[in-house]
Amino acid sequence: MSLLHYKRKPGAVLFDALNVFLFVVLTFLCVYPFYYLIINSISANDLSAAGEVYIIPLQVHLTNYRDILRLDGLYQALLVSVARTVLGSACTVLASAFLGFLFSKQNFWKRKLWYRFVVITMYFNAGLIPVYMNMHSLGLTNNFLVYILPAIVSPFNIILVKTYIESTPLSLQEAAQIDGAGVLRIFAYIILPIILPIIATILVFASVGQWNSFQDTLLYMTDSKLYTLQYTLYRYINQARMLATLIQESQSADVASDLMRQMNPTSVSMTVSVVVILPILFVYPFLQRYIVKGILIGAIKG
Repeated sequence: MSLLHYKRKPGAVLFDALNVFLFVVLTFLCVYPFYYLIINSISANDLSAAGEVYIIPLQVHLTNYRDILRLDGLYQALLVSVARTVLGSACTVLASAFLGFLFSKQNFWKRKLWYRFVVITMYFNAGLIPVYMNMHSLGLTNNFLVYILPAIVSPFNIILVKTYIESTPLSLQEAAQIDGAGVLRIFAYIILPIILPIIATILVFASVGQWNSFQDTLLYMTDSKLYTLQYTLYRYINQARMLATLIQESQSADVASDLMRQMNPTSVSMTVSVVVILPILFVYPFLQRYIVKGILIGAIKG
């Protein structure tokens, strides 16, 4: 029978329809919370506080963002967050790639022993107080390096890279060794170019983790110059009512009397949340296409 005259069975059509419906619902459930934050942050503040904004923004204005971006210490916190995200992600990616490469080498001294030592840290940790005491004794409290050093070695990322490298042809490394290439040269010129998908995957994980982290600031920092954007905005959200009052008092009488633009705890929380989320939403789509390929190849030994 010609494929042009092939008729699908009703059961197959129903199955496809249910799949499409299910994925549409799941997509809506994933996207709507972000959309809800955005439309409430640009809608009239009195309507947002009353819970009347659901589908489309009402009485659109951008004064919330103007007022939030004028808060003291915000740009310093943004600089700290960007610096920790860039440096921390770069160090994590480089360490994960190199350690994964070393653990894939059969002639690496005591390879299985060291590999097990790394993997076991995924399941056990010392606990909050011992970790804090360790960081304090190392001089990492009120130190920017506390954002970078503890996150460099990630067992999960190392496992992904190791498994990915083991799925590539060993003959490439052997050919480079015959030509006289050392470990570092093989890593830089042979391994790195062929593991770019898994590196992009790790880069996404590390960047999102660094950007969203605020607990390390809460635990280890008392110097406000080292506060991250997330921690600063976390404090603002917790103090939303007081912050809304301060912003209202700093505005002119004409603006303060306008309920549409008068900030309240709801508008502060919504706007602050959008400010935190937007940078990652812009970066993630450019690297998302590497994630599926990297995870699938890095998680299954071929």
